[in-house]
Amino acid sequence: MPGVSSSSSFPIVVLASGGGTNLQAILDQLHGQGEVEVVGVASDKPGAYALERATAAKVPTAVFPRDAYPDREARDAAMADWIESTGAELIALAGYMQLVSASFVERFRGRIVNVHPALLPSFPGLDAIGQALNQGVKVTGVTVHFVDEGTDTGPVISQQAVEVPANWDRDELEAAIHAVEHRIYPEAIGMIARGEVRIADDEPRKVNVKHQISGK
Repeated sequence: MPGVSSSSSFPIVVLASGGGTNLQAILDQLHGQGEVEVVGVASDKPGAYALERATAAKVPTAVFPRDAYPDREARDAAMADWIESTGAELIALAGYMQLVSASFVERFRGRIVNVHPALLPSFPGLDAIGQALNQGVKVTGVTVHFVDEGTDTGPVISQQAVEVPANWDRDELEAAIHAVEHRIYPEAIGMIARGEVRIADDEPRKVNVKHQISGK
C-alpha cells in the first residue's frame, strides 16, 4: 500500500452516485488539512449532489454516465484513465452504486476502499440495512474494506458494531449507521495515508493495522 510522507498530502479520488454524505465527511475531516487531499470526485450520475459538494470544496469533478459508453468495461477504462491523470494514490467509494469491473480492480489493486453498512460478511450487496432488519438481528454495523472482484468480499480494514434495539425503525438505524460511517471511514483513509494499514504480504485476506480504529 502507498503511504504519504510528512511533507506532502496523500491524494485520493472519491466516487459517489448520490448525496455524498460520506464524501462530505472526508472533505470536512481530512481534505486540505495537510495529510489527505481530495484531488477529484467522479460520479455515474450527472445530477448527483456529491458533485455539488465537491464543487463547493473547489475539488475537480468528472461524470461517467452508463449510457455514454458501450459497456461497463469501456466506462471503467475511461474513468481509470481520468483517475490516473489526477495522480490519486487511493480511490474511495462513497455511495458509488455501480459495480466496478475486474479490470478496474486489477488496475488499482489494493488501492480501492469502500464503506458498507453491515458487519461483513453478513448482509453484502444492496440494502444491507433492510437485510439486517428483515433478519431481526440485534447487532449490525459498518465495515471499511478494500475492494476486490467480488461484491463486498474484499479484505476488512475496520468494523464497528451498531446495536439494533427492538423498538428501532429503519430511519433510526440508518441514522446510527451513517454516524458511524462518517467517523470510521475518514479515520481509515487517514491511517492508509500514514502507511498504518497494509494488506499482509503472506495472506491477502488479512489486513495489518497499527492500531484499532476508535469505537467512539
